[in-house]
Amino acid sequence: MKRKLVLINPVNPTRTGLTVNPSSRFPPISLGIVAALTPADWEVELVDENWEPFEYRPADLVGITAFTASARRAYEIAAVYRRQGIPVVMGGIHCSMCPQEALEHVDAVVIGEAESVWGQVLADFESARLQREYRGSWAELDGAPAPRRDLFHSGYMFASLQTSRGCPLNCEFCSVSAFNGRRYRRRPNGEVLDELEIIPQKMLFFVDDNIVGYGPASRQAALDLFRGMVERKLDKWWFCQASINFADDEELLDWAGKAGCKMVFLGLEAEQADALAEVHKGLNLQHGVGTYTTAFRRIHRAGIAVLGAFIFGMDGDTPHKLRQRTDYMIREPLDVMQTTFLTPLPGTRLFERYRDEGRLLYTDFPSDWEHYDMTEVIHRPGGMSAEELGRIGAACNRRMYAWPVLVRKAFGTFLRTRAWMATMFAWSSNLNYRRVAKE
Repeated sequence: MKRKLVLINPVNPTRTGLTVNPSSRFPPISLGIVAALTPADWEVELVDENWEPFEYRPADLVGITAFTASARRAYEIAAVYRRQGIPVVMGGIHCSMCPQEALEHVDAVVIGEAESVWGQVLADFESARLQREYRGSWAELDGAPAPRRDLFHSGYMFASLQTSRGCPLNCEFCSVSAFNGRRYRRRPNGEVLDELEIIPQKMLFFVDDNIVGYGPASRQAALDLFRGMVERKLDKWWFCQASINFADDEELLDWAGKAGCKMVFLGLEAEQADALAEVHKGLNLQHGVGTYTTAFRRIHRAGIAVLGAFIFGMDGDTPHKLRQRTDYMIREPLDVMQTTFLTPLPGTRLFERYRDEGRLLYTDFPSDWEHYDMTEVIHRPGGMSAEELGRIGAACNRRMYAWPVLVRKAFGTFLRTRAWMATMFAWSSNLNYRRVAKE
Protein backbone atom coordinates (compact mmCIF):
# COMPACT_ATOMS: atom_id res chain seq x y z
CA MET A 1 0.00 0.00 0.00
CA LYS A 2 1.40 3.40 -1.01
CA ARG A 3 2.23 6.00 1.58
CA LYS A 4 0.49 9.33 1.04
CA LEU A 5 2.15 12.75 0.96
CA VAL A 6 -0.14 15.78 1.17
CA LEU A 7 1.42 19.06 0.00
CA ILE A 8 -0.28 22.29 1.06
CA ASN A 9 -0.15 25.83 -0.35
CA PRO A 10 -1.69 28.13 2.32
CA VAL A 11 -3.06 31.61 1.65
CA ASN A 12 -3.35 34.48 4.11
CA PRO A 13 -7.08 34.51 4.93
CA THR A 14 -7.06 38.19 5.98
CA ARG A 15 -5.86 39.47 2.57
CA THR A 16 -7.09 38.32 -0.81
CA GLY A 17 -4.64 40.56 -2.70
CA LEU A 18 -3.79 39.45 -6.21
CA THR A 19 -5.15 35.95 -5.54
CA VAL A 20 -8.69 37.34 -5.85
CA ASN A 21 -8.22 37.44 -9.63
CA PRO A 22 -7.74 34.21 -11.62
CA SER A 23 -5.43 36.08 -14.02
CA SER A 24 -2.99 36.91 -11.22
CA ARG A 25 -2.82 33.53 -9.49
CA PHE A 26 0.22 31.38 -10.16
CA PRO A 27 0.82 27.70 -9.45
CA PRO A 28 2.92 26.77 -6.40
CA ILE A 29 5.88 25.69 -8.48
CA SER A 30 8.00 24.78 -5.43
CA LEU A 31 5.46 22.19 -4.28
CA GLY A 32 5.27 20.85 -7.83
CA ILE A 33 9.04 20.32 -7.73
CA VAL A 34 8.84 18.58 -4.33
CA ALA A 35 6.17 16.29 -5.80
CA ALA A 36 8.44 15.53 -8.76
CA LEU A 37 11.26 14.62 -6.36
CA THR A 38 9.01 12.16 -4.53
CA PRO A 39 9.36 8.49 -5.62
CA ALA A 40 6.58 6.77 -7.51
CA ASP A 41 5.78 4.49 -4.55
CA TRP A 42 4.24 7.52 -2.82
CA GLU A 43 0.80 8.93 -3.60
CA VAL A 44 0.95 12.75 -3.74
CA GLU A 45 -1.96 15.17 -3.35
CA LEU A 46 -1.73 18.98 -3.56
CA VAL A 47 -4.10 21.16 -1.54
CA ASP A 48 -4.10 24.71 -2.91
CA GLU A 49 -5.83 27.51 -1.02
CA ASN A 50 -5.56 29.74 -4.06
CA TRP A 51 -8.75 27.94 -5.10
CA GLU A 52 -10.45 26.54 -2.03
CA PRO A 53 -10.02 26.63 1.75
CA PHE A 54 -8.11 23.79 3.32
CA GLU A 55 -10.04 20.68 4.32
CA TYR A 56 -8.41 17.76 6.06
CA ARG A 57 -7.06 14.99 3.83
CA PRO A 58 -5.70 11.73 5.23
CA ALA A 59 -1.90 11.61 5.00
CA ASP A 60 1.14 9.74 6.21
CA LEU A 61 3.34 12.84 5.80
CA VAL A 62 2.51 16.51 5.17
CA GLY A 63 4.66 19.07 3.37
CA ILE A 64 3.77 22.72 3.62
CA THR A 65 5.28 25.95 2.29
CA ALA A 66 4.56 29.59 3.07
CA PHE A 67 5.45 33.14 2.30
CA THR A 68 5.74 35.37 5.35
CA ALA A 69 2.20 36.74 5.10
CA SER A 70 0.75 33.22 5.03
CA ALA A 71 2.96 31.75 7.78
CA ARG A 72 0.30 31.95 10.47
CA ARG A 73 -2.15 30.10 8.23
CA ALA A 74 0.50 27.46 7.55
CA TYR A 75 0.95 26.89 11.27
CA GLU A 76 -2.82 26.59 11.76
CA ILE A 77 -3.03 23.87 9.12
CA ALA A 78 0.05 22.10 10.51
CA ALA A 79 -1.62 21.95 13.93
CA VAL A 80 -4.56 20.02 12.46
CA TYR A 81 -2.26 17.21 11.35
CA ARG A 82 0.00 17.22 14.38
CA ARG A 83 -3.03 16.71 16.64
CA GLN A 84 -3.58 13.49 14.67
CA GLY A 85 0.05 12.46 15.16
CA ILE A 86 0.91 13.01 11.48
CA PRO A 87 4.38 14.55 10.93
CA VAL A 88 4.57 17.92 9.16
CA VAL A 89 7.60 19.14 7.22
CA MET A 90 7.77 22.84 6.33
CA GLY A 91 9.91 24.60 3.75
CA GLY A 92 9.87 27.77 1.70
CA ILE A 93 11.29 31.21 2.17
CA HIS A 94 9.63 32.15 5.48
CA CYS A 95 10.57 28.89 7.14
CA SER A 96 14.13 29.27 5.83
CA MET A 97 14.41 32.75 7.34
CA CYS A 98 12.68 31.80 10.64
CA PRO A 99 13.46 28.08 11.18
CA GLN A 100 13.35 28.16 14.98
CA GLU A 101 9.91 29.79 14.93
CA ALA A 102 8.68 27.21 12.43
CA LEU A 103 9.99 24.35 14.57
CA GLU A 104 7.58 25.42 17.30
CA HIS A 105 4.73 24.48 14.93
CA VAL A 106 6.03 21.64 12.73
CA ASP A 107 8.09 18.49 13.13
CA ALA A 108 10.86 19.26 10.65
CA VAL A 109 12.06 22.16 8.51
CA VAL A 110 13.83 22.31 5.17
CA ILE A 111 16.04 25.39 5.12
CA GLY A 112 16.87 26.66 1.65
CA GLU A 113 16.42 24.78 -1.62
CA ALA A 114 14.81 21.36 -1.24
CA GLU A 115 16.31 19.43 -4.18
CA SER A 116 19.44 18.29 -2.38
CA VAL A 117 17.70 17.07 0.80
CA TRP A 118 14.15 15.93 -0.01
CA GLY A 119 15.24 12.36 -0.71
CA GLN A 120 16.87 12.25 2.73
CA VAL A 121 13.71 13.65 4.35
CA LEU A 122 11.64 10.81 2.90
CA ALA A 123 14.25 8.16 3.76
CA ASP A 124 14.42 9.38 7.37
CA PHE A 125 10.63 9.42 7.64
CA GLU A 126 10.37 5.86 6.29
CA SER A 127 12.89 4.66 8.86
CA ALA A 128 11.19 6.63 11.69
CA ARG A 129 14.25 8.90 12.12
CA LEU A 130 12.91 12.22 10.87
CA GLN A 131 15.36 14.96 11.83
CA ARG A 132 14.37 18.43 13.00
CA GLU A 133 16.43 20.37 10.42
CA TYR A 134 17.53 19.76 6.84
CA ARG A 135 19.70 22.32 5.07
CA GLY A 136 19.60 22.40 1.29
CA SER A 137 22.63 23.42 -0.75
CA TRP A 138 22.85 25.84 -3.68
CA ALA A 139 23.41 23.11 -6.22
CA GLU A 140 23.79 23.48 -9.96
CA LEU A 141 20.48 23.34 -11.82
CA ASP A 142 21.41 20.76 -14.45
CA GLY A 143 18.90 17.92 -14.40
CA ALA A 144 16.48 19.75 -12.09
CA PRO A 145 13.09 18.02 -12.31
CA ALA A 146 10.12 19.67 -13.97
CA PRO A 147 7.28 20.25 -11.49
CA ARG A 148 4.34 17.83 -11.37
CA ARG A 149 1.98 20.05 -13.33
CA ASP A 150 -0.72 17.39 -13.26
CA LEU A 151 -1.23 18.27 -9.60
CA PHE A 152 -1.92 21.97 -10.23
CA HIS A 153 -5.50 23.25 -10.32
CA SER A 154 -6.90 23.38 -13.84
CA GLY A 155 -8.09 26.95 -13.34
CA TYR A 156 -4.62 28.51 -13.53
CA MET A 157 -4.53 30.75 -16.60
CA PHE A 158 -0.75 31.11 -16.44
CA ALA A 159 1.82 28.37 -16.10
CA SER A 160 5.00 29.13 -14.16
CA LEU A 161 8.55 28.26 -15.17
CA GLN A 162 11.98 28.99 -13.68
CA THR A 163 15.19 29.27 -15.69
CA SER A 164 17.58 30.58 -13.03
CA ARG A 165 18.16 31.15 -9.32
CA GLY A 166 20.31 33.47 -7.23
CA CYS A 167 21.04 37.18 -7.35
CA PRO A 168 24.42 38.92 -6.95
CA LEU A 169 22.82 42.24 -5.99
CA ASN A 170 22.55 43.42 -2.41
CA CYS A 171 19.26 45.30 -2.02
CA GLU A 172 18.57 45.92 1.65
CA PHE A 173 14.89 44.97 1.47
CA CYS A 174 15.26 41.69 -0.49
CA SER A 175 15.71 38.16 0.88
CA VAL A 176 16.32 36.42 -2.46
CA SER A 177 20.09 36.26 -2.05
CA ALA A 178 19.71 34.84 1.46
CA PHE A 179 17.46 32.06 0.14
CA ASN A 180 18.96 31.31 -3.29
CA GLY A 181 22.48 32.67 -2.85
CA ARG A 182 24.37 35.53 -4.50
CA ARG A 183 25.67 33.40 -7.36
CA TYR A 184 23.45 33.50 -10.44
CA ARG A 185 22.76 29.93 -11.63
CA ARG A 186 20.99 29.02 -14.87
CA ARG A 187 19.29 25.84 -15.99
CA PRO A 188 20.50 24.43 -19.32
CA ASN A 189 18.44 25.91 -22.14
CA GLY A 190 17.68 22.52 -23.63
CA GLU A 191 15.99 21.41 -20.41
CA VAL A 192 13.98 24.63 -20.20
CA LEU A 193 12.84 24.32 -23.82
CA ASP A 194 11.88 20.68 -23.34
CA GLU A 195 9.77 21.67 -20.33
CA LEU A 196 8.15 24.47 -22.29
CA GLU A 197 7.04 21.98 -24.93
CA ILE A 198 4.96 20.01 -22.42
CA ILE A 199 3.27 23.01 -20.77
CA PRO A 200 -0.34 23.14 -22.00
CA GLN A 201 -1.13 26.77 -21.16
CA LYS A 202 -0.72 29.43 -23.82
CA MET A 203 0.26 32.02 -21.18
CA LEU A 204 3.36 31.74 -19.07
CA PHE A 205 5.15 33.52 -16.23
CA PHE A 206 8.92 33.16 -15.87
CA VAL A 207 9.41 33.40 -12.10
CA ASP A 208 13.13 34.27 -12.27
CA ASP A 209 14.07 37.44 -10.40
CA ASN A 210 16.01 38.51 -13.50
CA ILE A 211 15.53 36.36 -16.59
CA VAL A 212 18.49 37.91 -18.44
CA GLY A 213 20.89 37.67 -15.50
CA TYR A 214 24.10 39.62 -15.12
CA GLY A 215 27.09 39.76 -17.43
CA PRO A 216 27.86 38.60 -20.97
CA ALA A 217 27.50 34.85 -20.35
CA SER A 218 24.03 35.21 -18.85
CA ARG A 219 23.00 37.61 -21.59
CA GLN A 220 24.06 35.08 -24.24
CA ALA A 221 22.21 32.27 -22.48
CA ALA A 222 19.02 34.33 -22.37
CA LEU A 223 19.41 35.27 -26.02
CA ASP A 224 19.88 31.61 -26.97
CA LEU A 225 16.79 30.68 -24.94
CA PHE A 226 14.62 33.22 -26.75
CA ARG A 227 15.96 32.08 -30.12
CA GLY A 228 15.28 28.48 -29.15
CA MET A 229 11.67 29.33 -28.31
CA VAL A 230 11.28 30.82 -31.79
CA GLU A 231 13.02 27.93 -33.55
CA ARG A 232 10.83 25.37 -31.76
CA LYS A 233 7.71 27.40 -32.64
CA LEU A 234 6.49 27.25 -29.02
CA ASP A 235 3.98 30.05 -29.59
CA LYS A 236 3.62 31.22 -25.98
CA TRP A 237 2.56 34.59 -24.56
CA TRP A 238 4.62 35.35 -21.51
CA PHE A 239 5.84 37.89 -19.04
CA CYS A 240 8.89 37.93 -16.84
CA GLN A 241 10.80 39.80 -14.16
CA ALA A 242 14.09 41.55 -14.80
CA SER A 243 16.37 44.33 -13.68
CA ILE A 244 16.84 47.55 -15.61
CA ASN A 245 19.64 45.85 -17.59
CA PHE A 246 16.91 44.02 -19.53
CA ALA A 247 16.86 47.08 -21.80
CA ASP A 248 20.63 47.22 -22.42
CA ASP A 249 20.68 44.96 -25.47
CA GLU A 250 18.30 45.64 -28.36
CA GLU A 251 19.10 42.33 -30.05
CA LEU A 252 18.06 40.48 -26.90
CA LEU A 253 14.88 42.58 -26.67
CA ASP A 254 14.04 41.85 -30.29
CA TRP A 255 14.33 38.10 -29.75
CA ALA A 256 12.37 38.28 -26.49
CA GLY A 257 9.54 39.96 -28.38
CA LYS A 258 9.69 37.38 -31.19
CA ALA A 259 9.62 34.59 -28.58
CA GLY A 260 6.34 35.89 -27.16
CA CYS A 261 7.31 38.27 -24.35
CA LYS A 262 4.38 40.63 -23.77
CA MET A 263 5.36 42.33 -20.52
CA VAL A 264 8.34 42.72 -18.22
CA PHE A 265 8.27 43.54 -14.50
CA LEU A 266 11.04 45.99 -13.59
CA GLY A 267 11.91 46.72 -9.96
CA LEU A 268 12.45 50.47 -10.36
CA GLU A 269 11.65 51.34 -6.70
CA ALA A 270 12.06 55.12 -7.10
CA GLU A 271 12.76 57.85 -9.63
CA GLN A 272 15.24 59.65 -7.35
CA ALA A 273 18.86 58.65 -6.79
CA ASP A 274 18.83 59.32 -3.04
CA ALA A 275 15.95 56.88 -2.53
CA LEU A 276 17.72 54.20 -4.57
CA ALA A 277 20.91 54.71 -2.58
CA GLU A 278 19.01 54.33 0.67
CA VAL A 279 17.93 50.77 -0.20
CA HIS A 280 21.23 49.93 -1.96
CA LYS A 281 19.64 49.55 -5.41
CA GLY A 282 23.06 49.65 -7.01
CA LEU A 283 22.24 48.46 -10.54
CA ASN A 284 19.59 51.14 -10.99
CA LEU A 285 21.99 53.78 -9.66
CA GLN A 286 24.67 52.56 -12.04
CA HIS A 287 22.32 52.96 -14.99
CA GLY A 288 20.98 56.26 -13.68
CA VAL A 289 17.36 57.21 -13.11
CA GLY A 290 17.63 59.55 -16.09
CA THR A 291 17.91 56.50 -18.35
CA TYR A 292 14.59 54.97 -17.30
CA THR A 293 12.60 56.60 -20.11
CA THR A 294 15.13 55.48 -22.72
CA ALA A 295 14.90 51.94 -21.37
CA PHE A 296 11.10 51.99 -21.58
CA ARG A 297 11.22 53.10 -25.20
CA ARG A 298 13.68 50.38 -26.17
CA ILE A 299 11.47 47.75 -24.58
CA HIS A 300 8.39 49.15 -26.31
CA ARG A 301 10.06 48.94 -29.71
CA ALA A 302 10.23 45.17 -29.20
CA GLY A 303 6.46 45.06 -28.64
CA ILE A 304 6.80 44.55 -24.88
CA ALA A 305 4.89 46.42 -22.16
CA VAL A 306 6.65 47.69 -19.02
CA LEU A 307 5.39 47.07 -15.48
CA GLY A 308 7.20 49.50 -13.20
CA ALA A 309 7.30 48.60 -9.49
CA PHE A 310 7.83 51.43 -6.99
CA ILE A 311 8.18 51.59 -3.21
CA PHE A 312 6.56 54.01 -0.78
CA GLY A 313 7.93 54.56 2.72
CA MET A 314 11.69 54.88 2.53
CA ASP A 315 13.23 57.10 5.17
CA GLY A 316 13.85 59.93 2.73
CA ASP A 317 10.26 59.88 1.50
CA THR A 318 8.00 62.80 2.36
CA PRO A 319 4.39 63.45 1.34
CA HIS A 320 5.70 65.79 -1.36
CA LYS A 321 8.14 63.20 -2.71
CA LEU A 322 5.46 60.51 -2.83
CA ARG A 323 3.16 62.81 -4.77
CA GLN A 324 6.06 63.48 -7.14
CA ARG A 325 6.63 59.72 -7.50
CA THR A 326 2.98 59.29 -8.36
CA ASP A 327 3.15 62.12 -10.91
CA TYR A 328 6.16 60.38 -12.44
CA MET A 329 4.38 57.05 -12.79
CA ILE A 330 1.34 58.68 -14.38
CA ARG A 331 3.36 60.91 -16.70
CA GLU A 332 6.10 58.56 -17.89
CA PRO A 333 5.63 55.90 -20.61
CA LEU A 334 5.04 53.19 -18.02
CA ASP A 335 2.31 50.77 -19.01
CA VAL A 336 1.58 49.27 -15.59
CA MET A 337 2.04 50.95 -12.21
CA GLN A 338 2.68 48.95 -9.08
CA THR A 339 3.25 50.46 -5.63
CA THR A 340 3.99 48.67 -2.39
CA PHE A 341 4.87 49.91 1.05
CA LEU A 342 8.45 49.24 2.07
CA THR A 343 8.19 45.94 3.94
CA PRO A 344 11.02 44.62 6.12
CA LEU A 345 10.72 40.88 5.57
CA PRO A 346 12.54 38.44 7.86
CA GLY A 347 15.96 37.48 6.58
CA THR A 348 16.68 40.94 5.18
CA ARG A 349 19.05 43.55 6.55
CA LEU A 350 16.13 45.96 6.55
CA PHE A 351 14.19 43.77 8.99
CA GLU A 352 17.16 43.49 11.30
CA ARG A 353 17.76 47.23 11.25
CA TYR A 354 14.15 48.21 11.90
CA ARG A 355 13.82 45.57 14.62
CA ASP A 356 16.97 46.79 16.35
CA GLU A 357 15.79 50.41 16.05
CA GLY A 358 12.36 49.54 17.49
CA ARG A 359 10.58 50.73 14.35
CA LEU A 360 8.39 47.71 13.59
CA LEU A 361 4.71 48.32 14.31
CA TYR A 362 3.76 44.63 14.43
CA THR A 363 5.96 42.28 16.44
CA ASP A 364 3.58 39.70 17.95
CA PHE A 365 4.85 36.84 15.85
CA PRO A 366 3.68 34.61 14.31
CA SER A 367 0.24 36.24 14.49
CA ASP A 368 1.45 39.56 13.12
CA TRP A 369 3.14 38.09 10.04
CA GLU A 370 -0.20 38.42 8.25
CA HIS A 371 0.43 42.19 8.10
CA TYR A 372 3.68 41.69 6.13
CA ASP A 373 2.10 41.51 2.67
CA MET A 374 3.44 44.84 1.29
CA THR A 375 -0.01 46.49 1.18
CA GLU A 376 0.09 47.81 4.75
CA VAL A 377 2.39 50.20 6.61
CA ILE A 378 4.21 48.09 9.19
CA HIS A 379 7.07 50.38 10.25
CA ARG A 380 7.72 53.91 11.44
CA PRO A 381 9.18 55.77 8.43
CA GLY A 382 11.70 58.56 8.78
CA GLY A 383 10.01 61.40 6.91
CA MET A 384 6.41 61.20 8.20
CA SER A 385 4.23 59.26 10.59
CA ALA A 386 3.04 55.75 9.75
CA GLU A 387 -0.54 57.03 9.65
CA GLU A 388 0.38 59.79 7.21
CA LEU A 389 2.24 57.33 4.98
CA GLY A 390 -0.86 55.13 4.85
CA ARG A 391 -3.12 58.07 3.96
CA ILE A 392 -0.75 59.41 1.30
CA GLY A 393 -0.29 55.95 -0.20
CA ALA A 394 -4.04 55.42 -0.46
CA ALA A 395 -4.53 58.86 -2.03
CA CYS A 396 -1.77 58.23 -4.57
CA ASN A 397 -3.31 54.89 -5.49
CA ARG A 398 -6.67 56.54 -6.08
CA ARG A 399 -4.99 58.95 -8.49
CA MET A 400 -2.98 56.28 -10.30
CA TYR A 401 -5.82 53.85 -10.75
CA ALA A 402 -8.50 56.34 -11.69
CA TRP A 403 -10.30 55.24 -14.85
CA PRO A 404 -9.14 58.18 -17.03
CA VAL A 405 -5.50 57.40 -16.14
CA LEU A 406 -5.88 53.70 -16.89
CA VAL A 407 -7.60 54.33 -20.21
CA ARG A 408 -4.84 56.76 -21.25
CA LYS A 409 -2.24 54.21 -20.22
CA ALA A 410 -3.89 51.53 -22.34
CA PHE A 411 -4.02 53.73 -25.43
CA GLY A 412 -0.41 54.73 -24.81
CA THR A 413 0.67 51.10 -24.53
CA PHE A 414 -0.82 50.25 -27.89
CA LEU A 415 0.65 53.30 -29.58
CA ARG A 416 4.10 52.56 -28.16
CA THR A 417 4.18 48.78 -28.70
CA ARG A 418 1.77 48.34 -31.63
CA ALA A 419 0.89 45.05 -29.93
CA TRP A 420 -2.67 44.21 -28.90
CA MET A 421 -1.68 41.36 -26.62
CA ALA A 422 0.95 43.45 -24.79
CA THR A 423 -1.77 46.08 -24.34
CA MET A 424 -4.13 43.47 -22.90
CA PHE A 425 -1.47 42.18 -20.50
CA ALA A 426 -0.90 45.73 -19.28
CA TRP A 427 -4.59 46.62 -19.02
CA SER A 428 -5.39 43.46 -17.07
CA SER A 429 -2.48 44.04 -14.70
CA ASN A 430 -3.54 47.61 -13.96
CA LEU A 431 -7.07 46.37 -13.22
CA ASN A 432 -5.69 43.77 -10.84
CA TYR A 433 -3.64 46.38 -8.98
CA ARG A 434 -6.65 48.69 -8.89
CA ARG A 435 -8.70 45.96 -7.19
CA VAL A 436 -5.96 45.35 -4.63
CA ALA A 437 -5.67 49.08 -3.90
CA LYS A 438 -9.42 49.27 -3.25
CA GLU A 439 -9.40 46.43 -0.70
